[in-house]
Amino acid sequence: MLETKRFLSVGLALLGLGVPAPARAGEIFIQNPADFVLPFIGTTDGGHVFPGATLPHGMVKAGMDTNSPGNQAGYDADPQFDAIGFSQMHDSGTGGSASLSNFKIWPFASCPSFTKCPTDLFNRAVPRKLLPDGSPDDVASPGYFASNLSTDIRVELTTTRRTALHRYTFPVNSSQPRLLVDITDDGLQSGFEVTMDLDPSTGRVTGGAFFEGSFGPGDYQAFTCVDFRGDGYNFSGPTEYGSWFFNTVTQNATDLDGVFDGSAGALLTFPRSPPSANGTTSILVRVGVSFISSAQACASAEEEIPDWDFDRVRSDALDQWNELLRRVQINPTGVDTETVQLFYSSLYRTHIVPADYTGDNPKWNSTEPYYDSYYCNWDTFRTLYPLYSLHDPSRFALITRAMIDIWRFEGWLPECRGATVQQWVQGGSNADPILGEFFVKYHDQAASLNVSVSDLYNALVTDSESEPDDWDLQGRQANVWVQFDYVPDELFIDFQGTPTRQASRTLEYAFGDFAISQVAKILNKTDDAAEFVKRANGSFNLWNPAVSLPGFPSVTGFIQLKNSEGVFDQPTDPRHCSVNDPTHSTCFLDASNHDGFYESSPTVYSQFVPHDVAQLIIFQGGQEAFIERLNIIFNQSYFDVTDEPSQQIPFMYHYANRPGLSTKQSRQVLTESYNTSVNGLPGNDDSGAMGSFAVFLLAGLYPVPATRQYLLSSPFFPSISFFNPLFNSTTTIIANNWGGSSVYVSNVTVNGSPWPSTCFLDWSHFSASTDTTIELTLTDDDSLGCGDTSDALPPSLSTGGFD
Repeated sequence: MLETKRFLSVGLALLGLGVPAPARAGEIFIQNPADFVLPFIGTTDGGHVFPGATLPHGMVKAGMDTNSPGNQAGYDADPQFDAIGFSQMHDSGTGGSASLSNFKIWPFASCPSFTKCPTDLFNRAVPRKLLPDGSPDDVASPGYFASNLSTDIRVELTTTRRTALHRYTFPVNSSQPRLLVDITDDGLQSGFEVTMDLDPSTGRVTGGAFFEGSFGPGDYQAFTCVDFRGDGYNFSGPTEYGSWFFNTVTQNATDLDGVFDGSAGALLTFPRSPPSANGTTSILVRVGVSFISSAQACASAEEEIPDWDFDRVRSDALDQWNELLRRVQINPTGVDTETVQLFYSSLYRTHIVPADYTGDNPKWNSTEPYYDSYYCNWDTFRTLYPLYSLHDPSRFALITRAMIDIWRFEGWLPECRGATVQQWVQGGSNADPILGEFFVKYHDQAASLNVSVSDLYNALVTDSESEPDDWDLQGRQANVWVQFDYVPDELFIDFQGTPTRQASRTLEYAFGDFAISQVAKILNKTDDAAEFVKRANGSFNLWNPAVSLPGFPSVTGFIQLKNSEGVFDQPTDPRHCSVNDPTHSTCFLDASNHDGFYESSPTVYSQFVPHDVAQLIIFQGGQEAFIERLNIIFNQSYFDVTDEPSQQIPFMYHYANRPGLSTKQSRQVLTESYNTSVNGLPGNDDSGAMGSFAVFLLAGLYPVPATRQYLLSSPFFPSISFFNPLFNSTTTIIANNWGGSSVYVSNVTVNGSPWPSTCFLDWSHFSASTDTTIELTLTDDDSLGCGDTSDALPPSLSTGGFD
């Protein structure tokens, strides 16, 4: 099987014990949680996870590229696909087309001659060695990747933030070790306007090209700087050098003059190392990358890896991962190892992107941080950023500042962005709930975190009220939204984007404006807050009580398309875009989507009113009818774990005073949809959206973004704790009576005092300046409600819950 090296540092004999060890606030159970990370989870069958070497949020993500059709992150664990290069930048978990995968390095153990090396992207492909179980002989751990190729070359990769360090170990019989630098072949083979310069005396290769964006109309320019050094021996430079174009090598050429596009780069031969005990030759390759220039790529490489010490760079990367992951502690007593691995692997994947491009922004000069690879906010706003709130506020602040800076220079907050260019907007302007999440949680600390409150608020208002030239790439269809408090389904003379997804965009815009209302309230902007609350209620402006679910006549009322005259003139079958859709309609991001919804059915999207589920329950006929509808969503497979609009649904029973049903469903989603295999994800990881969802499921929590609330279930562990370095405090959730069928919460105390609800926790429980202990009493009784007091149900807008 694909291997992740693990050096278990906790007493894992504990994992077999039946009685959980008592937890104390701030207790460290797992000193090196990176040991439990399995980077290969989700690396085939559509997960598109990047398993290579990177730092938390590193710009450089060095990894293997394979010749598979599903190589959006470069790599595919399926052994039928061959390796074609080791490139420096990737995204993780995305759909769309393959992104990045720039500046591949490729080793040749032997060629008939220098000019006969198979340099073309597909001709040079070789299989990986296979292990006895038939899986590739690839190894990964946080900050490190290695593979044994069928040519007997061992490849190892590690990184700093903007630089990759490769180590290629050639076999004894490799008399002329050669390395290829690929300038043009990104994941789409799209490079054009190519430049390259090769220094024959040192072997340094610099160059760059323009490349196509993977999920939008824009192009970007990227550059590289590649240096070579013997590992354990010295050489002055290459013994042979040249350029290549497709499968033609031109010896002694130092540039690519005359090449506009197509597969091209440099080829170099290096001296073997002196005779040694094992006779192998190891060559280090340092690869800097930049979106500004080759000179910047060289400067970054020289600054970050001046000593060429592979083991130091790898160790430093591992230390950074352990420090970050260690902030979230679980008590592993009585828990199977696979669940521990699933938890920390999921948490790990939430910190691969967004990527920190600070100091490498080609668009404008700024002293603010610059983050990229928001791919896309529609996927991540629900769970990724609320998870950052719990354990990584400083990083969250940097990302918030970066988003605000994009607004300063481009006019709107980013929605989907990759490789410095705008990409297609999927739903609403979903940076709004992200900034709302940050501000609701950290408004008191905004100044110390260098977040401009005025700019944050103005950016939110711009998103809501100012229509851009093209709302396919940023912002909203704001003019009609402000006019109608919904998005009508007809064309408008002045429309500046694709006139689709009107119903789902209405729901997304409404929730975005709810998030803005919460910011306005904190800032005492009373009139603004009232206006944004009014627009947040626009969710219900598309409610059509006359539509019922085929086969279930008692399930009536759905979000539907409405025209500007207020008429529901184009009914959409509630089964549309579900496994029950008799027409198998499209609901993706294209002009043929005329049914008003994006990637989820009306049945699912009609539940998306996170800010006012109490009102939604009234529209759906009361608590019992609401519960019946939720049951049908699950029993008839309308729930779609592969798409984020479904993520809240397992926890919605809370609002009908049946938290036990939420616990059942959420646990079932986790156990049926996630595992630690290479196809252990339900679909694309979506830039950590599915990883953060898994973390919350395992923690027994679910966030309501841009609010103070975390819906409460029960953890898969005897205890779980979150350390917040900004407050220098830890919140520990202890599950008393944990184990067996006792998974339902019957009582909650906070620091020994009763908490009135078993259905939600408040942000104050996670933001104190001293440690907080939350104790849950678990039972096997699934019929218990949220509590006896009027404030036991989770808050909703219509019940005054967010006043």
